[in-house]
Amino acid sequence: MAYKPQINIIAVVDVIGALSGGTLHNGNLCLVDNAGEESTGQGTAHLRTAVRPGQVVQWSALAVDLQTPVEIRSITFLGEDGVATPATRTSAEGDGDKLDLAHWAGVVPPSLPSGTPFKYRLELQMYEGRYSVLHVDSPALIGV
Repeated sequence: MAYKPQINIIAVVDVIGALSGGTLHNGNLCLVDNAGEESTGQGTAHLRTAVRPGQVVQWSALAVDLQTPVEIRSITFLGEDGVATPATRTSAEGDGDKLDLAHWAGVVPPSLPSGTPFKYRLELQMYEGRYSVLHVDSPALIGV
């Protein structure tokens, strides 16, 4: 596989299904990347994105229901030691109350071991309200 300086991950969300069912599983979340054949779980909530140290990984969210916006509220890496490390929001515009459809990005650390999944929590916000924020802990970056 040719080296790409940036890997893009897109979270496609069935907002109506997610809000109705209260989950991002059951087909309500489709994660895809452009990392190539070494990634697994394309089109599911269990995406394992193949990455190399030093690559930039950028996440974006896209709603299937165009009337209800979705944004990435946070991305938190779940270390084996229980320490959570947040990714960096690269375009934080907006006043805090409105969704700004920001992209999130981070650099793959040089210490990422090859073949070991580096799981992360993807937290998505769909519109507003009590049940508008849902998350999955199933995706991961995996060093190759």
